[in-house]
Amino acid sequence: MSDIALPASLRVFERGWLSSNNILLVDEERTALVDTGYATHAEQTVALVQHALAGRALDTIVNTHLHSDHCGGNARLQTQWRSETLIPAASEHAVRAWDEARLTFGATGQTCERFTFTDTLAPGMRLKLGGIDWDVIGAPGHDPDSLMLYASEPRVLISADALWEHGFGVIFPELEGGSGFAEQQAVLDAIARLDVATVIPGHGAPFSDVGAALERAYSRLAWLRADPSRNAKNALKVLIVFKLLEVRAMRFAALEAMLADAAILHAAAQQLAPQSAWPTLLRELAGELAKSGALVLREDGIEAPAHAA
Repeated sequence: MSDIALPASLRVFERGWLSSNNILLVDEERTALVDTGYATHAEQTVALVQHALAGRALDTIVNTHLHSDHCGGNARLQTQWRSETLIPAASEHAVRAWDEARLTFGATGQTCERFTFTDTLAPGMRLKLGGIDWDVIGAPGHDPDSLMLYASEPRVLISADALWEHGFGVIFPELEGGSGFAEQQAVLDAIARLDVATVIPGHGAPFSDVGAALERAYSRLAWLRADPSRNAKNALKVLIVFKLLEVRAMRFAALEAMLADAAILHAAAQQLAPQSAWPTLLRELAGELAKSGALVLREDGIEAPAHAA
């Protein structure tokens, strides 16, 4: 992690792109973890938290949103410590019914072990974590139910996937005919109005040059809105690389099957080509990803590069 000054009660576990960052907040009364990573990293998440807490229990889990890379460790952490769990209020019914279609796990070709929750969070609420008062702010765009946490003192924003140092998360609602670009614009505008010294993103290191990050995010959003197929193409690339980080290697036949079965992948591919052309589309995307170093291209499939975590 970069040398960013953070409150002593707050610690960031910067994870690889398969898992979101985890933010541990500890005070005399309560310990809490914001976002829990992906399911295949759950044991590692438990070990990281266990070591940091040095014998204390994890009292509270807070999820900014319920994409699998942000809540995939919930179940394992709940088993270890019986932690109370706070989720976005808009996701309450989907979790209670364990509606996997609404929760998008299967729709993105990902997995998440079933977990429970004890309470919900909604925009306008306030909670105390790590001895710090945090305002809950709605952050639709990347995900309709997503939330951010903002502390006016010490001017820290936990932005999840609404703002990274170099962009933001895929605008998923736009893939299935919903609205997401306008919502992402509004979230960036809301961040711009806040007095923020440090952003802790869902992926990547915490950063302090918020103005530059916002400029890059506004520029990227305008580029995506000018041609929505760019968002679809980006989504396919991101989800293919994500899956590859989990399984390490895939044949093109398995990729084609994933596109057919996973609703969000299917919708993104349909924006780019008719289904008969998907084999060609996949090879083109794989070629572009190979050139960027995100994967290794083989004759019959793809592999994760040796350095990928």
